[in-house]
Amino acid sequence: MEAGLHVKPQSVPRLTRPTGPRPGIGIVHFGLGAFFRAHVGIYVDEAMTASGGDWGVVGVSLVRPDQRDRLAPQDFAYTAVELGPEGETTRIVDVVQDVIVARENPARLLDLLADPGLRIVTLTVTEKGYCHEPATGALNRTHPDIVHDLAHPDAPRSAPGYLVRGLARRRAAGLPPFTVLTCDNLPQNGRMVRGVVLELAHLIDPALADWIEGEGRFPATMVDRIVPATSAGDIERLATRTGVYDAAPVLHEPFRQWGVEDDFVGHARPDFAAAGVEMVADVTPFEDMKLRCLNGTHSALAYLGYLSGHETIAEAVADPVLARFIRHLWTAEIVPSLQAPPNVDLAAYTEALFARYTNPAIRHRTWQIAMDGSQKLPQRILATLAENLVAGRDARGLTLVVAAWIRYIGGVDETGAAIDVRDPMAERLRALSEANPDAQAKVTAFLGLREVFPKALADTPTFAADLARALATLEEHGAQVAVAKVAP
Repeated sequence: MEAGLHVKPQSVPRLTRPTGPRPGIGIVHFGLGAFFRAHVGIYVDEAMTASGGDWGVVGVSLVRPDQRDRLAPQDFAYTAVELGPEGETTRIVDVVQDVIVARENPARLLDLLADPGLRIVTLTVTEKGYCHEPATGALNRTHPDIVHDLAHPDAPRSAPGYLVRGLARRRAAGLPPFTVLTCDNLPQNGRMVRGVVLELAHLIDPALADWIEGEGRFPATMVDRIVPATSAGDIERLATRTGVYDAAPVLHEPFRQWGVEDDFVGHARPDFAAAGVEMVADVTPFEDMKLRCLNGTHSALAYLGYLSGHETIAEAVADPVLARFIRHLWTAEIVPSLQAPPNVDLAAYTEALFARYTNPAIRHRTWQIAMDGSQKLPQRILATLAENLVAGRDARGLTLVVAAWIRYIGGVDETGAAIDVRDPMAERLRALSEANPDAQAKVTAFLGLREVFPKALADTPTFAADLARALATLEEHGAQVAVAKVAP
């Protein structure tokens, strides 16, 4: 979680926006957190530097004003800090022109979504922000925000609600739709958000849904950069080093990658290729590679690393037991499930991932990655696991990761200390865990969660039995013993 609003030291001047002309607004971004500003925002900034264009960004916070309140006093500029193994480098990024808090001013946001100059809406709202069922990808029609949005056309609450109402206004005004460019870690993310938008639009007006289906564009993307949370200590250290106070810096690793399907309304987009974006016809192989190899092992390290007492990813992979386990996952369970993208050596890719994990400058907390597991597991772990079971491949390690999530979600670690579980289903999951103290009963209860576990996987007897054994081993002997059994 990003640091809260920090008190500016009296002796240090506030960061200011560099002088010079400002671009017009071409992009609205939902979810102006650290990842967008450390990744997509930098690409957009570099694309405009290379080739011009009015691609300034207005950020949207759906509920809280924190991000706006941090950025507004410095005219929405911020510092990006690259954390290399040999030291830090900084740059000022001024692509963001304004931030709207949607809950405070929904009318202003809807007006902006209908502005002719707006051509792209990007999103990093996390898996739970799409109000969908992770196991199926369908719209969750009972989600409180969706229920609200259907009843309040002029004041939506959800990102899908704003997308649909904004597109409806553009259709009524005779304007083309904006391109919807999701940047969240979801399989076939463009197709998923398209499906959610069309389903919600159909509930409102079938003719609107037909227009969006015919005219709209929802390119899929693959984003990759490790962006640890910013702490108050990071803010203070940066102010001391630079002599300028920035309330909203972002930290990131040197590596970055962005693959985007080149399918935009009217071909209107920044010159992403000039900034190093891989513009492709089909991003699926890149997406699967990243979701399974990086995000899948990140989740494995989050749960098993946390239970083993490790605070960060770098600490977790320094543990030889966990390091062997991660290499086992890649070699025996994940890479065999993948079709390599063009010109990519998967063995070399995973070795590069391991090197990124060991970067001591990146304090990527296992607790942070463990958040929202009910939303992340279906695409990061369960899809690979299900394919392996069907193909008769090894799935012991991935099954142990699922067991570790169930163990973690119970809210008590191996020392008896409380775990601060952050998940949209946290209360329900905790209740299931407490009501079923036996490992077998617990597994049976969790596999009944259709929001998480697809029926075909949950009904596979060998998976249920293996999961119960893995959970029992975790509960009786701990994470280190359970991991060593899979990858001795």
